[in-house]
Amino acid sequence: MGILINVYQLKKSFAARPLFENLTFAIESADRIGLIGPNGVGKSTLLRIISKNDSEDAGTISFERGIRVAYLEQIPKFSKNATIESAIMEGASDLHDWQDQARAQELISKLSISSEKSGLDIKTPIINLSGGWKKRVALARELLKNPDLLLLDEPTNHLDVESIIWLEEMLARAPFATLTVTHDRLFLQKISNRIIELDPRNPGGLLNVKGDYLTYLKLKEEIVATSQREEIKLKNTLRRETEWLLRGAKARTTKQQARIDRAEDLQKNVDELNLRNLNQKVKIDFQMAEKSPKKLIEAKAISKSYGDNLVVPAIDLFITPKSRIGLLGVNGCGKTTLIRMLVGDEKIDSGDLIHAEKLEVAWFEQNRESLDPNLSILNTVCPNGDHVDYRGGKIHIKSYLSRFLFNQQQMEMPVGKLSGGEQARVLVAQLMLKRANLLVLDEPTNDLDMYTLEVLQDVLKEFEGAIILVTHDRYFLDQVTEQILAFETNSNGQKEIMKFYGLEQWQSWREKRESQTIVSDVDKNVNINISTVEKNSKNESAVKKKKLSFKEQKELDGMESTILEKEALLEKLNNESNDPQNINNGLRLSELATQMQKLQKEIDYLYSRWAQLEKAL
Repeated sequence: MGILINVYQLKKSFAARPLFENLTFAIESADRIGLIGPNGVGKSTLLRIISKNDSEDAGTISFERGIRVAYLEQIPKFSKNATIESAIMEGASDLHDWQDQARAQELISKLSISSEKSGLDIKTPIINLSGGWKKRVALARELLKNPDLLLLDEPTNHLDVESIIWLEEMLARAPFATLTVTHDRLFLQKISNRIIELDPRNPGGLLNVKGDYLTYLKLKEEIVATSQREEIKLKNTLRRETEWLLRGAKARTTKQQARIDRAEDLQKNVDELNLRNLNQKVKIDFQMAEKSPKKLIEAKAISKSYGDNLVVPAIDLFITPKSRIGLLGVNGCGKTTLIRMLVGDEKIDSGDLIHAEKLEVAWFEQNRESLDPNLSILNTVCPNGDHVDYRGGKIHIKSYLSRFLFNQQQMEMPVGKLSGGEQARVLVAQLMLKRANLLVLDEPTNDLDMYTLEVLQDVLKEFEGAIILVTHDRYFLDQVTEQILAFETNSNGQKEIMKFYGLEQWQSWREKRESQTIVSDVDKNVNINISTVEKNSKNESAVKKKKLSFKEQKELDGMESTILEKEALLEKLNNESNDPQNINNGLRLSELATQMQKLQKEIDYLYSRWAQLEKAL
């Protein structure tokens, strides 16, 4: 295991704003590093410097001789008039080398870029691709470089869940090192064996943790607790020293002067710890419409087609306040079209759609074309005057923007100079000024840091209206939604929208479908002569379809006892969480809460599955 890169005392500023300084760390050949930290601390800039697309202000980076570094940008760039094939071949060492050409075709196949399913071919212009397909093409281009180190900046943005799962599996088997900037916590857990947290509050500007994201969380909690205890201890010592000085003791002796100097040093240490322990979070609070009816939207067998292309198959949906609906499906499957149909922005072809008279919708759109890159944050959020209307009152725009952790200097900056996460916070600031009883959130998690995501998911849980959410972030989806509508293709090749009660139920269904597909593919490759035995077998299977299979019957027979066992375990965990010995043990309480939440979802799924089997029987 060799060292690929050494970073020493690295410093970088943006305009007059320092991003980071004195950064020192190394990347080894077996590293799978997850790079995390608040928005605006320089994570993307650090990747650009390592990839030699930007330069440092001070410090050095030493590279292993002959190292190949590939860089997947957050928003990939392509040559003008590039096609899928020409864009990927930009990563080749020699355009005419047959091995590079063969490798490019292999990557196109593995990434399913040119296939019947995607509807694309190698001559398709890049300009015609969605954000997700552009990301796949850019990834193929970088992989063609056969890198020793792959840098990935928010690789899951614009990818659908199926693509993210594929990327997880690919990176887990990759023979090269990776340095990945991502806010997707589940993705981070799957692809990392080391975490670097970039944050100026950390000593040296970063926290380096050997282990996965869960290991980082546990260590971070211990560090924060220790730091807070140290701050309290220093404050108490400082108070005693200050009281001694205020009593009028004169600094006539060396000992007394040393005590005064010590008090000054203590104050500096307390200030440093106070800054390090300061947990600044955005203040998000969506405005509920004044009056909210009990029924917001009722859809009966609504559908939509464009010509012969069925985009949204018939679906029934009943949306009330507190509805929490998540949409899943590959890019371009019709998720956004369904939302536009539900809110009345898109005409339905068939079915009935009923809206409440007082329906008020606030929509967070994933595309940021609405943001003028030349306007300042102040003029973007408040184009007229210097006050905004919020919750029935007038608030000065600078006071309002401070809720989103923008300082005075940033407020005057053009939006185009902000990081992706900071632009996302601008969109949230705009959304908060709208009253609504239905929030539509189309990929709200793109570029937001984990700290902001935690606040956002907590606020959404408390929102009194309904929520329709489209996101590739599985953890966020699982935390916020209670029902999932998944766009899928059935065994007959027809599109359908399936309903699931939670992400875990969808994942179980997906795993079962994949295992059946594998068995089916194996069967197709086995040549069996048609015989009387085979015909009899088909007749028998037709009869068996009317009954539960042996496996299903066995599952049904043991269902009640399984549920009772899990409910007993849930009760045990609940009692343990209320035990006085655990009240002050934050780490254990967090573990118990996670276990209880997971167990409750399992129980909910079992009850749902029990009903399905009883109905089938």
